[in-house]
Amino acid sequence: MTAIRYELIKTCKQTGARLGRVHTPHGSFDTPAFMPVGTLATVKTMSPEDLKEMGAGIILSNTYHLWLRPGHEIIKEAGGLHKFMNWDRAILTDSGGFQVFSLSEFRKIEEEGVHFRNHMSGEKLFLSPEKAMEIQNALGSDIMMAFDECPPYPATFDYMKKSVERTSRWAERCLNAHARPEDQGLFGIVQGGEYEELRKQSARDLTSLDFPGYAIGGLSVGEPKDIMNRMLEYTTPLLPPNKPRYLMGVGSPDSLIDGSIRGIDMFDCVLPTRIARNGTLMTSTGRLVVKNAQFTRDFGPIDENCDCYTCRNYSRAYIRHLIKCDETFGIRLTSYHNLYFLLRLMEKVRQAIMEDRLGDFREEFFERYGFNKPNAKNF
Repeated sequence: MTAIRYELIKTCKQTGARLGRVHTPHGSFDTPAFMPVGTLATVKTMSPEDLKEMGAGIILSNTYHLWLRPGHEIIKEAGGLHKFMNWDRAILTDSGGFQVFSLSEFRKIEEEGVHFRNHMSGEKLFLSPEKAMEIQNALGSDIMMAFDECPPYPATFDYMKKSVERTSRWAERCLNAHARPEDQGLFGIVQGGEYEELRKQSARDLTSLDFPGYAIGGLSVGEPKDIMNRMLEYTTPLLPPNKPRYLMGVGSPDSLIDGSIRGIDMFDCVLPTRIARNGTLMTSTGRLVVKNAQFTRDFGPIDENCDCYTCRNYSRAYIRHLIKCDETFGIRLTSYHNLYFLLRLMEKVRQAIMEDRLGDFREEFFERYGFNKPNAKNF
């Protein structure tokens, strides 16, 4: 019996998008789903009660950061990450690979693993497939990620080929080191950059290892969106239809819709909370920067079409004042709104799949949001 099970409910006749449900030891969630990111065992400024109120069924936490602070041993002693942070729904932990490759200026990749420096203290550290499994087993997340190499964009074909082959070898080591397969599902990560041949090789290697789910990595790392969509169109059909597919690090509204159309079930991104801290908000008519002077005397809600806690209770003028004054409550209100917006967007995507009209929904949304315009402002 595997810890993670995917149930396919319906396929959209118009687009081929999947409506499904992922079953985990800490409950089930409907897909396509957006996962709020709680890097350090908290989604910034949000309580677990807030996240439940807005309908989050799963959140993501970060292996690298929790290893450094407070340490996986302390979290294990507390009874695991769910008890430590008082969250009784599903948790996914990433492998730490992305942080090792993006935060550390000094790093040396070897077959055994990666030598690098702590991005805060400069202390020398070493992370390997086995260590990533040890940390995630201690955290007790429902879904763990295999330790992979995260190549930069752009990368040459030769570099990417070596990287893909190493990621495949590391994936096998992760499976062998995984100590709790009955209550933690381990996902493999398909790499290959913008090269179809390498995506195919990576998918073939990883599906032969029979993971309970698969992520598509190495996208949303600076490449144009048309390349990302092309790689998704090519890669998702190479993955087993009876297992969940997770596109890592994607959270802009247009990419959530486009990814769902291309067969993706799960997404995560720090985008909604990161831009919220600067007063940038997602609304039903496009991007709104509440710090702008035009909102000084605007006593209406952030979004007339939103029924979230923020929009029901507070005005643009008040939120602008809080953000301008660096008040934490302002960031809490904008973060709540952006997370709610994306979780509601995914609800609408699921409804559109159920009604076989996701293609129409995309056109309407893109038109209203301005994504169809040549110089459309994205996030």
